[in-house]
Amino acid sequence: MKPKKELIRVVRSPEGAVSLDFRGKLPGRGAYVCPDPACLAKARKSRGLERAFDAALPAQVWDDLEAQMKGGDQNG
Repeated sequence: MKPKKELIRVVRSPEGAVSLDFRGKLPGRGAYVCPDPACLAKARKSRGLERAFDAALPAQVWDDLEAQMKGGDQNG
């Protein structure tokens, strides 16, 4: 457990697109992961984000999220 401000929000937009929300302002359903690619890998293995969004995430979405996190796109 970490403070919310130390985490990165993963958001599923109303259209169904999944992305990282570094500012925490994008509309849609959100879930939080720590800012470490290992945390995202753990969430993938445990299907934590899929449970949070109540939908399966394609492998391409996971790859895109990992690339975004490694790139540190702070603009969301």
